[in-house]
Amino acid sequence: MELRQLRYFIEVARREHVSEAAEHLHVAQSAISRQIANLEDELGVELFQREGRNVKLTSIGKLFLEHTETAMKAIDYAKEQVDEYLDPERGTIKIGFPTSLSSHLLPTIISAFKENHPNVAFHLRQGSYKFLIESVKKRDINIAFLGPVPVDDEDIEGHILFTEKILALVPSSHPLATQENLRLRDLRNEDFVLFPNGFVLRKIAVDACKQAGFMPNISSEGEDLDAIKGLVSAGMGITLLPESTVSETTPRFTTKIPIHTPEVKRTVGMIIPRNRNLAPSDQIFYEFVKSFFAMLEQYK
Repeated sequence: MELRQLRYFIEVARREHVSEAAEHLHVAQSAISRQIANLEDELGVELFQREGRNVKLTSIGKLFLEHTETAMKAIDYAKEQVDEYLDPERGTIKIGFPTSLSSHLLPTIISAFKENHPNVAFHLRQGSYKFLIESVKKRDINIAFLGPVPVDDEDIEGHILFTEKILALVPSSHPLATQENLRLRDLRNEDFVLFPNGFVLRKIAVDACKQAGFMPNISSEGEDLDAIKGLVSAGMGITLLPESTVSETTPRFTTKIPIHTPEVKRTVGMIIPRNRNLAPSDQIFYEFVKSFFAMLEQYK
């Protein structure tokens, strides 16, 4: 069994088309067909069945694909570690992050890191809370920034960088907009603009409202921060957002108000895999970020 055969197999399985796979890999279609036939002969099973011009995985083919993708990720990761061991200052760091940390935290950290490590490259992936956790487990990325930091996952190691408050964001014309702070219960009769079900910031907001003794009336939803802020600016309702998402500028026609009862917070930090070592470049970045925020804490 050769690595070339496995790579050809994965590409055909993903595209369900031999000629498209051949075009993407820049090899002859006959070469791919021959290598897959050799692979099937060696395994003693059919991995594909033809459906017109397309091909579909058989049931055993689907199982083989799952294990093959895992194996190829491990091989690619091993090669990356060898390359970075030879020159960790020229590695590529794969980072995941949610939308709530994309505008301020991530650019600040990467900019500071690049001052001392200018030749290190970054591969960035934005995703939801659950997506980022699963991506670290599956080796798609090695480090992810998250808020809140998970504490009960045996496959993930979390490191808290800081804790931040959750604020209320209201239209500037709102009767509460002139207050210096408020009780969350003061918002019990308001229309809320929140993320859809499955987003962690929605859960934080709903759990906080429950703690204050009411269920929020969710009148509108948005799948990213700009959409949420835009709906509040348009007077469609109020929302609850982490302080860092409105730290530099408050959106037009809105006002941010601290909440004093109950005090709503979230942790923000990094997660890495618990059961495998980071590549040299990743380790350098991971230690840098921890030192960077430890230094910020000293100057507060």
